[in-house]
Amino acid sequence: MKIIPLSEGAFTIDQSKKFLPFDLDNDVLTDRPQGSLLVEVQPFVVVTSKDILLLDTGLGFEINGKMQIHKNLIDGGINPSEVTKVLLSHLHKDHGGGVGYERDGLGARLSFENASYFVQQKEFQYAFEKGFPSYTTQELEALKENEKVHLLDGDGVIDDYISYKVSGAHAPFHQVFWIRDEGDIIFYGGDEAPQLKQMKHRFVAKYDYDGKKAMELRTAWWQQGMNEGWTFLFYHDVRNPLYECKKPDNAGL
Repeated sequence: MKIIPLSEGAFTIDQSKKFLPFDLDNDVLTDRPQGSLLVEVQPFVVVTSKDILLLDTGLGFEINGKMQIHKNLIDGGINPSEVTKVLLSHLHKDHGGGVGYERDGLGARLSFENASYFVQQKEFQYAFEKGFPSYTTQELEALKENEKVHLLDGDGVIDDYISYKVSGAHAPFHQVFWIRDEGDIIFYGGDEAPQLKQMKHRFVAKYDYDGKKAMELRTAWWQQGMNEGWTFLFYHDVRNPLYECKKPDNAGL
């Protein structure tokens, strides 16, 4: 499988839940409001033997009238129209901002017109109930009553090789994905496995819906991934977009 990180840049985020651009070479984290977190915003494309998968859709920002995620895809050699499936861990504005767009006179449209979208039904409902500032609902309007959108109910498998599971630790109906193709396993944990350092150190994060559960899930996933040789994708890691675990060598046992 081919993996392409689609970095939208580094940002800080504080209690206001505003994403402020951060220059890693020139900006200083301590100059930002107290409690600010430094994060990357980084969707992924995974090219498998069956699909071109997009994992989450970024902030939905535009550059010179063009969606940034579209530009990043084209820079990576992929036309946005070639994306076949969009897998959404959850719909917080930094993960679901690019699902659709609205133009005067045209209404809300999906950003990837030829793709099937997969999101938990309860997460979709929760997003509109909860609303701003965690969710920007006008960006999600294109998901409503659209035949391309598959509202999932709990755990399952897509096309016999993409497994999804409701993990519910960062947000109540957050889901995670395993992509198994040609002997490889890619794991995408969204905001419950967002950075490499969080996999290696146990701590409870205040920004999670259930921080203790998120900590325990990370520990379990990391151990299983190390044992089975998973490749982890880290949406919010400014240095390590992915990490490939090597399978233990038991040849001499």
